[in-house]
Amino acid sequence: MSEQLKFIVETLNKEPFKRNYNLISFDALEPLQLLQVLNDVFAEIDSRNAYVQSTPSPSTPGSPSTKDRNKLDIREEAADQTAIRMLGILKILKYKPKTDNTSEFRQGLVMGDKPTVYHILEWVLQRVPDLKKRAYLARFLVKIEVPPDFLQDDAVADCNQQYEELVEQFKELHKEFTELKKSGFSTSDIKKDIQSMEEEKEQVVRRIERLKKKVESVPNFDRMMDTARKLRQEKERELSLANQKQEQKNQLMHADQRYQRAMNQLKDLQRAAKGASAEALIEKLQEENNVNTYLGQEKLPKEIEAKRKVVADLQKVVLEPAMGQSDLDELHTKIKDSNAEINQLIEKRMMRNDPIDDKLSIFKQQASIIAKKKIQAADEIQSTKDELAATEQELSEKRQMARELEGGEVLKGDEFKRYVNKLRGKSTVYKKKRQELAELRAEYGVLSRTEEILRQRDENAQRALEGLEAKKGVSGYHDTQEELEKVSTIKSELDEMKGKTLDDISDMVLKLTSTISEKKSALAPVIKELRPMRQKCQEMSLVYEEKKAQYDNRAAGYETDRSKLEQEVRTYREECGAEESRYHYLQSMKKVVDTQLIRAQEEMKLYLSTDPQDKKKSCREQYSRKIQEQENLGKTLREKQKAVRESHGPSMRQMKMWKDFEKLMECKRRCFLGERNAERTMGGTDYSGDVGGEERLVL
Repeated sequence: MSEQLKFIVETLNKEPFKRNYNLISFDALEPLQLLQVLNDVFAEIDSRNAYVQSTPSPSTPGSPSTKDRNKLDIREEAADQTAIRMLGILKILKYKPKTDNTSEFRQGLVMGDKPTVYHILEWVLQRVPDLKKRAYLARFLVKIEVPPDFLQDDAVADCNQQYEELVEQFKELHKEFTELKKSGFSTSDIKKDIQSMEEEKEQVVRRIERLKKKVESVPNFDRMMDTARKLRQEKERELSLANQKQEQKNQLMHADQRYQRAMNQLKDLQRAAKGASAEALIEKLQEENNVNTYLGQEKLPKEIEAKRKVVADLQKVVLEPAMGQSDLDELHTKIKDSNAEINQLIEKRMMRNDPIDDKLSIFKQQASIIAKKKIQAADEIQSTKDELAATEQELSEKRQMARELEGGEVLKGDEFKRYVNKLRGKSTVYKKKRQELAELRAEYGVLSRTEEILRQRDENAQRALEGLEAKKGVSGYHDTQEELEKVSTIKSELDEMKGKTLDDISDMVLKLTSTISEKKSALAPVIKELRPMRQKCQEMSLVYEEKKAQYDNRAAGYETDRSKLEQEVRTYREECGAEESRYHYLQSMKKVVDTQLIRAQEEMKLYLSTDPQDKKKSCREQYSRKIQEQENLGKTLREKQKAVRESHGPSMRQMKMWKDFEKLMECKRRCFLGERNAERTMGGTDYSGDVGGEERLVL
């Protein structure tokens, strides 16, 4: 209880609840306050059932939100409504009470019983994210129960069908949304990627346009473009051929593996066929055929049908709304009633005692037993086949590993038999040695026990001897005697060792002297030959040192010259590259100048031509014509500007006069209407004849 209370208080003090409770203050809360805390927790999970909507105040029109959501105060709500609402939330969240008595649980929830509320709070606070998701989905997936009488109406039935289709569509969309959320892609990243790809596309388009403009003036442009296109196509073809080659290699490898497996199967079949007759093989094939027929026509269809039924039942369970304790109690009652009815039918059948049924029951039992045995045998065959396939797969993997590790083929046929016989012989020897080892261990155990017993007896004898020595007044006599015997024994052993050691040393000295004399006599000619070789080696070492010093000096000089030459080569390469770039630049400038020269020559030809049509095509004539048009246009615009400036003052005065005239006419109209209304109200005389004439204004 204390751990439960501690967990609730710690969770409520964190985000998003931000309460400031401690164990004492929370435990001192009244039942109504506990229900308010539970309501606030439900409000965080499902805002529909724990918030109240209030209209905005008139003083704040046009505010951003038209509805203000406030937490519900359960003091303003009836107790039965609070209980119904909270029980509905718990039903949606699929909460299971810790007691099977639903009436007791409901009474505890209404009264704010601490154990009941604490258990609900602990269960809810442990699963806040999952419960939020469940509450959100329940908002759309818990179907509205429509009475069957209302569904008789076509409009209501169509609306209900559309509603169910929308629920299914929401399921699919939510499933896609969760899959996209789990995939790690976010909309911001996708938008950034799309934006970057669009920018890259624009850059590529601009680059292509620039390149097109650059290469349009290049001679043989079409032919070069055609060549580049063919080159690209050939490269793509080369890449596809390389992929096809790799695929064919993979197919060849798979074909080799299949061939190897087929050869292994053929060898297994050949070994199995040795000593077998045709009738036995046919009988074996018939048995296999019968087994496969039973598996394919009877066993597998039944299993598939059973799986389909399970899937259909699970789909029904998923589509049904969340079940509460009352629904479960109702289902348990139905199950009990069905079991009772079945038992009654069985009792009636047993009481009837029909002899025909009794005879048939024996055969039915035998048939059911045979069918069960058949099913068990089929299951054993299937499991054996699965085990055989797994073993073959493991064997192939082990063979592959052996090939990779040893680089050779796995033993097969007679070699494998010899290897197995050898292993059997070794295993027999190993078993014998293990048996001998077990016997030795048993004997060792017996001897160790005997030694322990003898030690105990010796200790007892020693204690008895010490007691006798103490009685006689000669304590320690036996120990002293044993020590003297040990010292004498050690002294005799040392004397023997000294004598043996002196004899061994003398023999070793004789052997060493004879060996040294033999080695000296054998090494004397070698030493004579070695003396001139040593002198020669010293002379050669001096020559080697001189040559090495000369080599080092020359190598250092060559290295310096090589570095200088490399630097010069690098400089010349840079100059060559600069000159090549300058050459290409000059060539391109030359092409540009040639193009401009060609255009200038064409322009000169057109200009000097006597044909007026050719002259009109020249750039000079075109530019002159455009310049003349622009000058005429500018002259016309200047004249218009001058006329506007001259007429600006009088036009403004005239506009002012018209505005004053408009104001004057409006004033006269209002005065006239006022006088006419006044005369009508005072005299009541009909002035329709005066109004019927023409109205004139004299300025």
